[in-house]
Amino acid sequence: MSDISQNAALLLAYHARTKHRFDAYAEGPGQLDWDAQPAPFRHYPGAPVLELPLAADRFEQCYGQLQKTPEIEIPPDLASLGALLELSFGISAWKSWGPSRWALRCNPSSGNLHPVEAWVLSAGLPGIADGLHHYDPEQHALEGRAQRPAEGGRWLAVGLSSAMWREAWKYGERAFRYCQLDVGHAIAALSYAAALLGWQVEALAVPGAMLAHCLGLDRADDFPPSRYAFTDAEEPEILLAIRAPGLGNLPADLPDWLAGADWQGQPTRIDPAPGYRWPAVDQAAAASRMPPPAQMLRSPAKKAQNPNFPDLPPHPTPAGAAQIIRQRRSGQRFDPKCTLDKAAFYRMLDATLPRPLAPFTAQEAAPAIDLLLFVLRVDGLPSGLYLLPRTPAGAAELPGELGTSDERFAGRCPVADVDPDCPPHLGLILLAALGLPEVQRLARALSCHQDIAATSAFSLGMLGDFSAIADDGYAYRALLREAGLVGQVLYLEAEAAGVRGTGIGCFFDDPVHQAFGLAGERWQSVYHFTVGTPVIDLRIETGPPYPQRHPETP
Repeated sequence: MSDISQNAALLLAYHARTKHRFDAYAEGPGQLDWDAQPAPFRHYPGAPVLELPLAADRFEQCYGQLQKTPEIEIPPDLASLGALLELSFGISAWKSWGPSRWALRCNPSSGNLHPVEAWVLSAGLPGIADGLHHYDPEQHALEGRAQRPAEGGRWLAVGLSSAMWREAWKYGERAFRYCQLDVGHAIAALSYAAALLGWQVEALAVPGAMLAHCLGLDRADDFPPSRYAFTDAEEPEILLAIRAPGLGNLPADLPDWLAGADWQGQPTRIDPAPGYRWPAVDQAAAASRMPPPAQMLRSPAKKAQNPNFPDLPPHPTPAGAAQIIRQRRSGQRFDPKCTLDKAAFYRMLDATLPRPLAPFTAQEAAPAIDLLLFVLRVDGLPSGLYLLPRTPAGAAELPGELGTSDERFAGRCPVADVDPDCPPHLGLILLAALGLPEVQRLARALSCHQDIAATSAFSLGMLGDFSAIADDGYAYRALLREAGLVGQVLYLEAEAAGVRGTGIGCFFDDPVHQAFGLAGERWQSVYHFTVGTPVIDLRIETGPPYPQRHPETP
């Protein structure tokens, strides 16, 4: 068996092993000690620190501008880089309840555990030393990990890694899935922040071992072997080139460019005394890493966008993009007495279609995610089960795969045929009109019995096409990341519509397929999401993101 097929078999087995079932959840810790939670922030004491300006507000534009071709392009400098990182990975607020205090960030994360670490690789940017820098979201600063003499050239890239133990501490073997969803959230957050500046984000195909070397994650002196080394290890994820005025391409051989750099700082510990270890997480990571080609390449030729979709109509909200990005939250409870306007519902779905705009221009591979919807409380639409095909294969094949032997699906029809307000290009299909109590029961039961899936206006399951994984283990990462990217679209669209979204990582995988009459292993549910009117817990206090500092005025 080839390495490719061995990795594919391991990843498919990992995905099957980590499914939740009605009779058993995936393997995880039996209990949690919240006083011993892994450190949410990593620092590099001894590295030079460059404080970034809190300058995002000086670049504020209407939220709807994010889904258009940029009208202006901001030159890269210390202020614009600070805005980019602030609105993608920075803290958006501090929350407190009694003695407990925790940070929220602009990029969503499963359980608010934030495994994703961000890195800046740059040359020729004013005020920033050439080399590698770790982004510290707690202080909104860059820690200079590897600095080298300037030799001409001007370029900028952002690398992402995952401290997987932060997720594994709570979620056990399913943690690798959640880390990849969070990487997708982070890619989308970076893409939206870049769009505000008139910039674009492009994924680069960099082998896992090369990326680990370029981010300093393979340095034995910084990450020495030990019994608990797995808690401090970071998994190299992706390198993203920033395309902006005056910036060129990265060096063809990045490791050579970093050779001889002055490395500084030592990483702080994430968890010195873990109670468990989950080898399946490390095995999935190893099997899904990008293999080493001869040199660093551009992103794959497959395009992740469809230029044939019509432009999104102007968004009705007057709110600014930075405001929407900062106010994004995960709803904890929804009001079942509230409904969602049909036009807002269609708009949210339309925004998930892969157009050649942010955040889909940052996607690595062809679209592989379609949406199964539980419509509950959308004005003017019957409650029931729906399908939104986002991919060519989904549009061509899924309608014939879903519920063919279930009489509940006998009345299926394109929504545009019965509702003139439904944009025809959506391709939205009503699979089965069901009474609200039945849809509530299904949505709640299939999302691990969570009320948020049933008290909302609608919830959904993201269905991934697993056919590409047999030829490329890295496709498993790309598929899960696409789900996280779509989740970030829904998060921001919900906020712009005056409601709120919540990602749901806990769901019963195969029962979801069975509920929609889907057989076989090709399509798998990988992420759930729900949108509704939030019930705000007034006991929780909200504070500013950086109380020790004051934002710069425009």
